[in-house]
Amino acid sequence: MTIFQVTLKNCAFYAHHGVFEQEKALGQRFFVDVVMDVEAGDALVSDDIEQTVHYGLAYELVENIVTGSRRNLIETLANDVALGLVAWSPMIRRVEVAIRKPSAPIAGILDYVEVRVEHRN
Repeated sequence: MTIFQVTLKNCAFYAHHGVFEQEKALGQRFFVDVVMDVEAGDALVSDDIEQTVHYGLAYELVENIVTGSRRNLIETLANDVALGLVAWSPMIRRVEVAIRKPSAPIAGILDYVEVRVEHRN
């Protein structure tokens, strides 16, 4: 069996996740990375998009989850993205989702808070 990776890197979305009311009301930017290990099947030989994970559709799925229902924790959000992707395509054998929150309400200087979740199919 051959496995290849499809990566969506630094996808930016505006959403209203967070524990604090101000985060929920105002919203903020979230940056998402997705790495999918995909079972190749015939895609590498057939050159047929139906035999692989369509990364445009994967992006739309991630966007719908991130900009959809509000969550308190980005851990929950990352988990929902990972579960959504593995449920969407049986060709995805493993997915890792990282979500960065650059405007985390922390009294200090930092680039961002990041959470990573991994699921295997």
